[in-house]
Amino acid sequence: MIALIDYGAGNLASVRKGLAAVGASVVVVREPGLLASANAMVIPGVGHFEATATLDGAWRRAIAARLDAGAALLGICLGMHWLFDGSDEAPDLAGAGLFTGLCTRLAGPIKVPHVGWNSLALTDRSSQMFDGIAPDTSVYFTHAFAAPITPETAATTTHGVTFAAAVERGRVWGAQFHPEKSGTAGLRVLSNFAAMAAGAR
Repeated sequence: MIALIDYGAGNLASVRKGLAAVGASVVVVREPGLLASANAMVIPGVGHFEATATLDGAWRRAIAARLDAGAALLGICLGMHWLFDGSDEAPDLAGAGLFTGLCTRLAGPIKVPHVGWNSLALTDRSSQMFDGIAPDTSVYFTHAFAAPITPETAATTTHGVTFAAAVERGRVWGAQFHPEKSGTAGLRVLSNFAAMAAGAR
């Protein structure tokens, strides 16, 4: 079962529909105690980083416990930002610290927020997330802040600056783009995640 975490900032309906389209069993979870039976978790999100304040100590402990038990985790857009140490958008609010670095506002002579389709530049690291997805595939973005490029970056894209479009370390994935709105390629990402989740405890 994949737990879709409702912390008040997610585009739950479209993510749930996308996961259902690839045959995943999904339950919307609004209390951390209900994560106990999940073999995978999805943290969606749109909007300001302050919205992640709802993911407080109880949520953090529950998510960490499931990760320790071998469950998978996918953060989408704002949910991906929460996987990092934090964001300049709300500097006093800590992220989960599962990936190192701070998310920063997009810069340069560009339109912000970045809304639309951009191509992915896959990194040379092995990636289960992008299995079956060709280099330069386009996916859908909508955001004003972005994560730094780190050794865990699985793909980058460029809008004024180059930033991490996806991160991946073991069973923990993050997507800056919205797979649920990215057509066939996005559904393949969700299918790859569901397949990994099926092998989790």
